[in-house]
Amino acid sequence: MQRGARPKSFYVLTAVFVLFVLFLYGPMSTVILLAFQGPDGGLTFPMHDVSLHWFRDIFQPQAIGDIWGSFSRSISLGLIVMALTVLIAFPAGLAFRRPFRGSGVIFYIVVASLIMPSIVVSLGIGSMFELLSLPRGWWSSALGAHLTWTLPFGLLIMFAVFNRFNPAYEEAARDLGASGWQTIRTVVLPIVAPSLVGVALFGFTLSYDEIARTSQSVGALNTLPLELQAMQTNVTTPVIYALGAYTTGLSLLVIAISLTLLTLLRLRQSRHGSDAGKGMV
Repeated sequence: MQRGARPKSFYVLTAVFVLFVLFLYGPMSTVILLAFQGPDGGLTFPMHDVSLHWFRDIFQPQAIGDIWGSFSRSISLGLIVMALTVLIAFPAGLAFRRPFRGSGVIFYIVVASLIMPSIVVSLGIGSMFELLSLPRGWWSSALGAHLTWTLPFGLLIMFAVFNRFNPAYEEAARDLGASGWQTIRTVVLPIVAPSLVGVALFGFTLSYDEIARTSQSVGALNTLPLELQAMQTNVTTPVIYALGAYTTGLSLLVIAISLTLLTLLRLRQSRHGSDAGKGMV
């Protein structure tokens, strides 16, 4: 039996999708490709030879830019934001399962930080630290600015998770004599663990590449995205492309580790005969 001819709309939508993918990944692919130029390569096509010269050059002393200092600050900030996002979003999601006095106001305040322009949030936090004569740094003001970006996402994810959570599991644990903390630790937490991995991934990636909320709140020492932005006006070699390729690889590594953890958690749930966490990520 022959299949019917595809409608013209199928080909139009396919073309739109292909253009979207090229628009999304084309610039990144170009940067990574140009990073593999030879020692005489420039910032534009055509390429001059193919080598790993610029990847090795990153590890040499650079005349412009604090690459490794900004990299360590971005990694440290991303990890702290990731941990705090998980530690705050999980109990907040538990708290919002039942209405309490002021819950609506708190929710709108949290979500409002997503609506506010990022540069306004950064400028406000930076100005507040200046008025209070407090030092701005990645570990203080920039940390707060990043949490205004990651916590709403983490909370919204937990809302979706607990909206589909079956309370019968908790009731069964309490009927067997488990305390509130034991119920959370042995029942709720293992079930929502895959979703917490997703929250952690959101927290790290949103923090690691954030520019606008960092620009006015980080102080004198830049994070890696700000350092790359500053280097674009000074560096005239593909070393900046090689650095971009390295950071892209790091992001993919974080995603791969997160997917591995999710797979291990799914396997653990399968071995223990629990399907309560399915569809929660």
